[in-house]
Parts: sequence; C-alpha cells; structure tokens
Amino acid sequence: MGEGLETQVLSPETGGVEQAAALLRAGALVSFPTETVYGLGGDARNGRAVARIFEAKGRPHFNPLIAHVPTLDAVREIAVLDGAAADLAQAFWPGPLTLVLPIRDDAGLSDLVSAGLPTVAVRVPAHPVAQALLTAADRPIVAPSANPSGRISPTEAAHVIAGLGGKIEAVLDGGPCGVGVESTIVGFDPVPTLLRPGGLPKEALDAALGTRLATRPEGADINAPGQMTSHYAPDAGVRLDAETLRPGERLLGFGDVDADWNLSPSGDLVEAAANLFRMMHEMDEAGSDPIAVSPIPDTGLGRAINDRLRRAAAPR
Repeated sequence: MGEGLETQVLSPETGGVEQAAALLRAGALVSFPTETVYGLGGDARNGRAVARIFEAKGRPHFNPLIAHVPTLDAVREIAVLDGAAADLAQAFWPGPLTLVLPIRDDAGLSDLVSAGLPTVAVRVPAHPVAQALLTAADRPIVAPSANPSGRISPTEAAHVIAGLGGKIEAVLDGGPCGVGVESTIVGFDPVPTLLRPGGLPKEALDAALGTRLATRPEGADINAPGQMTSHYAPDAGVRLDAETLRPGERLLGFGDVDADWNLSPSGDLVEAAANLFRMMHEMDEAGSDPIAVSPIPDTGLGRAINDRLRRAAAPR
C-alpha cells in the first residue's frame, strides 16, 4: 500500500459505506466526509495504518491525531469521560467538537495517535455518512484533514482526489461538507481550555459550562492536534546517528543491525514510524542506560522520525 494506488471513489448509495468499512478494517486509508471537512481515515489501533496517514499527507511531525467514534459509549471504551468533559459531550456531540481526554489503559490505540501523550483527542462527528461508516467499521478511526500537509483543507471529494489521489485506497463521497472548518478542540488539564478554535463557537461552549473557557498560553506544551509536536522524551539520554555502541549504551536499531529494539529490521520507514513511540516507552521502562539510535534516512517518514528523535535527544 502506498504511492501509485488506484484511489476508488465510493458512493454511500451503492454499498460504499460497507466497502469503506471493510477497507479500514484491513488497514487501508479511506477519506470520508464529516460536517467540518473530509478526514483521512485509518484504523486507530493499527500502527502501520496510522503511520501511512503521516506518509500520505507528507506531515512533517507526528502531531497527535483525532480518534473518531460514533457514540458516547464508544468514547468511553478508549477514554475517560467525566466532569466538565461529559457535560460538553452531552451538549454538543455529535458535532464539530473535539475533546482531549485521558486514554484508558486498555484502549489499544497506536501510540502514534497520541504522539506519546497520556491523552487522546476524540470526536463524535454528526455527518450521517461518517456516522454510518464509524458504526460499520466498529473501531476508532483517526482522521486528520484529507489534504497534503500545509495545503487547504478539503470540503469535497474532488479536493481529496486532487491532493491525495494515488496515495490512498478510497474516498467515500458524501457531498460537500457543511461547516468547512476543522472542529473546535477543548482540553481539561487542569481546567476547560480552548486549544484550537473551530466549527463550534467558544461562546456556545462558555454558555454550556456556565464559565469562560481558559485559553492556551503561548509556548505551552503541545497536547492536541493542530499545534506543534509534543516534546515527549525518555528519561535516558539519547544519541543519534550511532554507527557503533559506546560502553553502557543500548541500541534503538534501524535496518540490518543486532538490537533488542529495532524500529524496522528491513529498513521500512512506515514500520519504523509505527513502532517509534512504543519502543521509546519500552526502553524508558526497561532502564536508564543511555540510548543510541541507528542512522535513519532523512527522507519521507524518516524526516518525521528524525524530528521526534532530535527532540528526544535535545538537552533538557
């Protein structure tokens, strides 16, 4: 799967929802409409599918992604929903609102979804085609906007084909999107905070809460999509582009090297991206000895992997 695919255009009226759901369950990428913009969907529990989203978009960093589910019960299967977050969920879901919530220990999401953070951004979209697809897929689906990174967000299936045709398996054509701007994002650490303005006005959220949302301070750590990459780093020191090991170091390998943790023995950047956060966490939990990282090509997804590793290796 990857560049050079024949991207199908599926119609909800002729079995397209079921076809799209089957593709998602098989690890393929399918764009679908929400009330805000078209999303680029992939199985949130399939690390390789999530990594392919970054590859298809040319996304320069592993930003957190939004997990889309059809109901509040489905939200509670992957995240903790209580207090003010539950109040907003009851008031505005389904709708153009994303909430950043603590991940459940048994959520089973790829670490790429949260970019290594203990929270996950979740949304219950209102679009009937999105609702039908999420119900049929029966799993959380991550779906950033279905456009090359940095380009205009798509509000019609033709926009998706123009930007991602040949890079994804299918587009489920549900007509033009009604809202046309991305969802509003609210976090709760420690108080309800506007993390990204969007399709749901802040005033409506303030009214539902009975208090004004806080605003994210300039320069604050990243905790949601639409910001910059988070600065997750292990406690151990990290050394990059290591051709040989120094005494006391552990190797995070790539390619044909002998390492207890190897991002991809075959040198596959999609596989390496899918394994990155999980292996960094595992190495962190396994001890504090310094980590040396094999050289990784700085092309394609390698740029995003190297960006993350440079941040992990930065003085702190």
